[in-house]
Amino acid sequence: MKKTFWSAMMVCTLGLAGCGDDKTETPVDTKPKLDTQANILAFLEGKTLVMEGANIPSHPLSIDEDIDWGSATQCFQKVSIGVGGGNFHVTSTPGTIRNSTGVGKPGSTCDHDAPQNALTFDSKAVTISNIAADGSCFEVLVDYGSFKQEGRVRFSEDAKKLSMELYFETKATGWHCADGAVGAQSVKTAGVAFSGNAVQVYVIN
Repeated sequence: MKKTFWSAMMVCTLGLAGCGDDKTETPVDTKPKLDTQANILAFLEGKTLVMEGANIPSHPLSIDEDIDWGSATQCFQKVSIGVGGGNFHVTSTPGTIRNSTGVGKPGSTCDHDAPQNALTFDSKAVTISNIAADGSCFEVLVDYGSFKQEGRVRFSEDAKKLSMELYFETKATGWHCADGAVGAQSVKTAGVAFSGNAVQVYVIN
């Protein structure tokens, strides 16, 4: 009995397990809840989303950035989205189309490093639906008044980036989360399979 008692005392003196006073702390989950429209917009409230450099896709809204579309150009130097009151305040800085072959004709080149005058516009409403519990995919409809954009969206695992695969409303099919993950080759535009990259990647600041 004495041997057993003194053995136990030595274990406690050395700070080893088995003394009955160990405390195991439960890890704190700091990841934001991104499972409802309210939670997603609350997380983004007051933040600025910035897309530039390699995060600009080759075909924003499915439109080739290297084609001269005049005032509807999809050649960008930078796009910033300020989120406030559940809406998007967008500042879009176009790049410069080089060697234009004419509006709507291929052969031009988008120069991202030659910015033009920035354009600003605000959304009237942002509607989020079909939300995966972990924020890995959800659908968004952004109403800018004179036009609307729709598509599928995802947060990065660390919630520091937002990837938005957007199209003009009714101009594409196969973009829903049920059709595949963000960026999946499931989209058709004008009935033709779309093979470009329309995923706009924004860093959340």
